[in-house]
Amino acid sequence: MRLIDADGTMVGIVPIEQARKAADLAGLDLVLIANNPDNPVCKVMDYGKYLFEQAKREKEARKNQKVIETKEVGMKLTTEDHDLNVKTKNACRFLKDGNRVKVIVKFRGREMAYQNQGYAVMEKFASLCEEVGQIDKPAKIEGRNMVMFLAPKKN
Repeated sequence: MRLIDADGTMVGIVPIEQARKAADLAGLDLVLIANNPDNPVCKVMDYGKYLFEQAKREKEARKNQKVIETKEVGMKLTTEDHDLNVKTKNACRFLKDGNRVKVIVKFRGREMAYQNQGYAVMEKFASLCEEVGQIDKPAKIEGRNMVMFLAPKKN
């Protein structure tokens, strides 16, 4: 097997007994790095310290990561202009925060016959939010609901 010393220098190809002896003399662990059947690579290191540092790096990476949520804004076909403006203002705030917005128009009863009005409401909503967001997925019918996704604009 190929052996790498604790300070990172390549020792060379040695038998496994000699590698274990070198790790015992250093008071460290012998860790298999590359499990190649032809020539496995092992390194002499403090495995507990290695795991601790790896967990620390992963925690730091998670801390710097931004989670994008999907917020929902629901309307009906008969939503009035003032209510539409309030919902648009909330959606714009969500988009400014970097979240996606799922816009839903709910159809009740015989309103399913007026799907073209639903598309008009969706277009109006998208035009009101166009300065901070863009259409991620266009409006489509899912059962008795019409769904559209808006994403924040790229800077």
